[in-house]
Amino acid sequence: QVQLVESGGGLVQTGGSLRLSCAASGRTFSSYAMGWFRQAPGKQRELVATITSGSSTNYADSVKGRFTISRDNAKNTVYLQMNSLKPEDTAVYYCDAEVRLGVVFADYWGQGTQVTVSS
Repeated sequence: QVQLVESGGGLVQTGGSLRLSCAASGRTFSSYAMGWFRQAPGKQRELVATITSGSSTNYADSVKGRFTISRDNAKNTVYLQMNSLKPEDTAVYYCDAEVRLGVVFADYWGQGTQVTVSS
């Protein structure tokens, strides 16, 4: 069982920045693929960014050039640096860990952190 705890959300003005953190339990964090997703009211959850165990990254087109995902394996933590925020970035942001369990993979989710960007 992997537990994820997000932090760093809040209210920010358009053009501002926030950094989200996600602290994970487990002794093999460095092997997890990690991701950030978001869900706005009335919309489906969508991928924001992912980072592999080898630190390869992938971003949604809507956040490329503005958001940066990174990880610190020594702290069992993944970050999402969000710059040049827009009102359309308003959502609950969720951290996801993809963990290999033998021959299968399991996904674990955090409880989410609210990000609100005012215009």
